[in-house]
Amino acid sequence: MRTRERWTFLAAAVLLVVVLPALNALPQGSPFWVSNFTLNLFGKFLTYAILALGIDLIWGYTGVLSLGHGVFFGLGAYAMGMHLMLEIGAKGVYQNVLPDFMVWNRVTELPLFWRPFYSALFTLIAVVVVPGIVAAVFGFLTFRSRIRGVYFSIITQALALCAWLTFNRNAMNLGGTNGLSGFKTMFGFPLNEASTQRGLYVVTALCLCVAYLLCRWIVRSPAGRVLVAIRDSETRVLFCGYSPAAFKLFVFTVSAALAGVAGALYVGQVGIITPARIGVLPSIEMIIWVAVGGRGTLIGPVVGAFGVNWLQSLLTTHYPDLWILVLGGMFVAVVLFVPDGIVGTAQKLMARFGAAKTPEPAAARSEEAKAVEVTPR
Repeated sequence: MRTRERWTFLAAAVLLVVVLPALNALPQGSPFWVSNFTLNLFGKFLTYAILALGIDLIWGYTGVLSLGHGVFFGLGAYAMGMHLMLEIGAKGVYQNVLPDFMVWNRVTELPLFWRPFYSALFTLIAVVVVPGIVAAVFGFLTFRSRIRGVYFSIITQALALCAWLTFNRNAMNLGGTNGLSGFKTMFGFPLNEASTQRGLYVVTALCLCVAYLLCRWIVRSPAGRVLVAIRDSETRVLFCGYSPAAFKLFVFTVSAALAGVAGALYVGQVGIITPARIGVLPSIEMIIWVAVGGRGTLIGPVVGAFGVNWLQSLLTTHYPDLWILVLGGMFVAVVLFVPDGIVGTAQKLMARFGAAKTPEPAAARSEEAKAVEVTPR
């Protein structure tokens, strides 16, 4: 990591992990106090940033557009939500060891696939492994069949629709359209206390830093160069003796695992997960975050996730009917006028400005030659 990049990363990490929680811990009414609502909102945006980093790996660097990442986000969220529901125990409305929605639906015994989620360790493994396994199986079937381009995008969109329909069914014993909510504790810590939310925010910020370093390590490694080569010309990579399917399967699995982690952290921040977060529309919104920020830059998806969701938070407060139009217009404008996104365009302008200030090597050599000619021997 270059010196400027290293210091920028450290400054951003200190701001997110140390400064903001410290400001939140100040006495209420202090001029620099950050409210619990703002910190919680930032925590939600951080989970989106982790998800956007994963999408940037598969789309920005590999050129594979996935329109179904809401599924992997939802799998991680539901895995964590099931554990939090079981943590409630007999403290629910009906004072039954079964979750309240199961009592409403007259379920008399906890379904077998719920029981492993009593274990916190199993849950933490599941939020990573379950989305990863689903992505690995799905990717193996599609990439090995050489399904790519717009066909892959359509299939992933169909996956999101199928998952949305499946999770909406009450027969799944996952809460149906109401999803999972009413959580009281997270690993024994009360979720309604400010200190718990502050700690969850710090964990989320640390996960974002680790996710960024992991993605940077992947894209800067030799495998990352192959991913970029696949994006630019998959046929040429195939002729060079590499297996594009294996590389795409690897990065698709990593991307899904990151989405699962983001979903698990999202549940703690927001306190609810419903099928509405795993359907087609949220999956497309995730793509817009990356497109607006700038795909293929790692920083761009983080900026896009923060910027778009911050704008959504502002507009839906004052003009709730206007937001969806703004979102669509934003995507069209980015595709037509700034296809590299905010960060990608800024990097190109900075590179062009730097090149304009630096003399051309040929011109520099010419100046040196003139100087030699006029210098008396």
